[in-house]
Amino acid sequence: MASAAQGRPGAGKPGAAGGAAPPADIAQLPVRNHILLIIGVMTASLLQVLDITIANVAIPHMQSTLGASPDTISWVLTSYIIASAVAMPITGWLADRVGSRRLFLISVTLFVLASMLCGMAQNLEEMVLFRALQGVGGAFIAPLSQSSLLDTTRPSRQPQIIALWGMGVMIGPILGPVLGGYLTETMSWRWVFFVNVPVGMVCIAILLSELPSRPIRRRRFDLFGFSMIGLALASLQLLLDRGNVVDWFTSMESWIYTGLTISAAWVAVIHLSTASNPLFERRLFADVNFVIALVFMVVVGVVMFATMALLPPMLQQLFGYDVIDTGLVLMPRGVGVLVSMQLSGLLMKRGVDARWLVALGFLTGAWSLHEMAAWSLEADRMHFIITGLVQGLGIGLVFIPLNATAFSTLPPHLRTDGSSLLNLMRSVGSSIGISVVMTLLARGIQRNHEQLAAHVTPQLSTALDLSSLDRFQQYGQAALSVADMEVTRQAAMIAYLNDFEMMKWLSLAAVPLVLLMRKSPRYGR
Repeated sequence: MASAAQGRPGAGKPGAAGGAAPPADIAQLPVRNHILLIIGVMTASLLQVLDITIANVAIPHMQSTLGASPDTISWVLTSYIIASAVAMPITGWLADRVGSRRLFLISVTLFVLASMLCGMAQNLEEMVLFRALQGVGGAFIAPLSQSSLLDTTRPSRQPQIIALWGMGVMIGPILGPVLGGYLTETMSWRWVFFVNVPVGMVCIAILLSELPSRPIRRRRFDLFGFSMIGLALASLQLLLDRGNVVDWFTSMESWIYTGLTISAAWVAVIHLSTASNPLFERRLFADVNFVIALVFMVVVGVVMFATMALLPPMLQQLFGYDVIDTGLVLMPRGVGVLVSMQLSGLLMKRGVDARWLVALGFLTGAWSLHEMAAWSLEADRMHFIITGLVQGLGIGLVFIPLNATAFSTLPPHLRTDGSSLLNLMRSVGSSIGISVVMTLLARGIQRNHEQLAAHVTPQLSTALDLSSLDRFQQYGQAALSVADMEVTRQAAMIAYLNDFEMMKWLSLAAVPLVLLMRKSPRYGR
């Protein structure tokens, strides 16, 4: 482990040639108990990722308790997402200003406190406010956990530590609905939030004991740049969240959000390119591998999180699975992620080019989506398990080499800024992907239902004359309802398959981007 290397006399001292000697294989920040620190950091990261999806299952129960309408209850999810997206870009500046250790502890404490307040909320206004506070606390946890693990791990072990961190990020969305459903059914929806409190207290104790801090750097805060980035992200999230409700661009509300997003993003780009002290150092965007990794992260967010948003309702509504069975069927996806993340880390350590691992991962994911696009209503449990396992293998092959390549050429003091941007792009990609596939799903069901219903004629049935069902009064209406439900079920299945097909082509379109990446330096043994 890193602690052994750090304990050697003279480890980390500059070479006699004024830095000409190759850097030693030691961690940047020493720790007393690396294993314990990993447990604490991973616990914080897993809590934050779980909370993105764990509350989704409890939304119907919250609606009745808090006296909210179907339209307003969505703000429980939206407030968390918007607050997290707006706060995340300033992670690097805050870490330099107050210290990475202090900021990490503050963010975890705020997250745990806000979780407790969410569980105690008595009305919708309180819940939205506390979820926004939870989003602010959670925004800093993901980038700080990643940069903390990199800072405390020697370079030769960094692919493995990124694999471990990525396992929590990828498995969290899978476990969230299962855990949320179990807690809601057996206890109360409030325990979806209360469960964070005891686990979070243990996490805080570990971080207080073991977490080191990078030196504080005095940086001016770019208020204008942050305001423009925050306005662009908030407007985009509102557009994605409200678009389907207001029928997208038939509503002036959507056009306002779109105008604000484009205008603020354009001004932010110009400002960050010309300001003397921008929010993000321009060296980040001069690194080709880092910029390509940002693009890939959007695709990963779209493909993974959009798929995870589609599968639970499909399994529950079309195949009759309950919440627990749905989670068990989706669990092999996490197993695939775990296996391929560890495998990719070992392959990179042995000198395999990370670019080809990324390409192989996207091709593997595309193949699994191709198989998913061939499902039918007769598909059994093994179809879902095998394709999920294969897709998990593809995601792991992409995620670890992509992160390792993005950070391989970044100076240590830029890691927190880089991590915040990578996590932000994954979050934006997931929001875009979920919104797009859900919109296409809803419209696809309507269109497919209309086309299928046009072919349901009396001539299709030899046993029953459909045109004379009105003679049977309520029994005839019941028969028509059954027929309509089956048409809707078939129409929904076709719409799901079309979404899987679209994501397959998106995955394939991302593969040529690896040709723009530069080969990252080989990690030591």
